[in-house]
Amino acid sequence: MVSTTAVKRALAALATRTDTARRPYVAVIDEADAARTDLRRAAGFVDAVGLDRLAEAVDAADRAGDEAVAERGRDALAAYRGFRRAAGGDTDEDDHGGSKASPTHSDHFRSGPGIPKPDTGQDATR
Repeated sequence: MVSTTAVKRALAALATRTDTARRPYVAVIDEADAARTDLRRAAGFVDAVGLDRLAEAVDAADRAGDEAVAERGRDALAAYRGFRRAAGGDTDEDDHGGSKASPTHSDHFRSGPGIPKPDTGQDATR
């Protein structure tokens, strides 16, 4: 298990390195893409780097004409925004920002009469 502090240090080092053949925007997008598979790592990425920086990296990739990296960055950005919506309990939008308030997306769980539990003979205060 990786600590959040270690992730922050590693991401800060990646963001400020100049001794690498990769452009800084590629490093940010690579880490964002890789971090999506692990919740702790994803939270560390958002905390250390942030979605604004990821959006800037996507813009830089677009300006550089690096379409494959820009597309991975857009996918990662959409995933992180979806994570944020899900964590906030916002279920009124789909992954593309559209409304889910249609009859086909209504909640299919309904309250029912319940299932009675058998009498076990135990004291009710237990």
